[in-house]
Amino acid sequence: MVLPAPRTRAEEVVAYVEDAIEKRGLRPGDHIGTRADLREQTGVARATVNEAIRLLQERRRIAVRPGPGGGLFVAATDPVVRLGRTLLTVHGEPSAVAGAIEVREQLEPLVAVHAAQYRSAKDARELKALITAMKKSLDDVSRFVSLNWDLHLRIAAISPNTVLRGTYVGLYEFVNQVSLVDSQSPGGDYLAQRLKVHSDLVAAIVAGDVVAARHAAEAHRHSG
Repeated sequence: MVLPAPRTRAEEVVAYVEDAIEKRGLRPGDHIGTRADLREQTGVARATVNEAIRLLQERRRIAVRPGPGGGLFVAATDPVVRLGRTLLTVHGEPSAVAGAIEVREQLEPLVAVHAAQYRSAKDARELKALITAMKKSLDDVSRFVSLNWDLHLRIAAISPNTVLRGTYVGLYEFVNQVSLVDSQSPGGDYLAQRLKVHSDLVAAIVAGDVVAARHAAEAHRHSG
């Protein structure tokens, strides 16, 4: 009998994270924690945590987002792995982000319609809570943008269509990874307008109004 090779400390941390994802029922886009959280929970050195994160990223199990509201998130899983590889190959092309945004925006209405069709009471509560948090963050651009990202991920998570959900989240993740947020802009008026657009979208989803959800998603797509 051939015994399995002993796991390294980094591989033990990988197993810990994968087990935590399963036990907590986390879905693509859900927040896992931070590097500091992982060090505290596992008691390993910083270098070991960094190696574990590298392995988890290579296996497409997590995505790492920097800045306020960032940390470790559950990555979009198959069938979006192929999409992720495609995006990596075009990462350096000037038109890559614009192309990703264009495709993502074409998916917005369908994502919104699915959310209106399949939302649960829990979904509705969490979407409304995110809108409330965005309203309280109009004077904090970084926080507002982070919450806006969380809102879109939460809406997408409602869809039972794994291909739609994975593709949409993968595109959103790609755009956020290669785009920078300017903490000095946009202004308050712009953020207030974005809040109104997203509030209308959430209201339609919560009401289960498919037509209104589609129209709200179209308004979101064309509002910049």
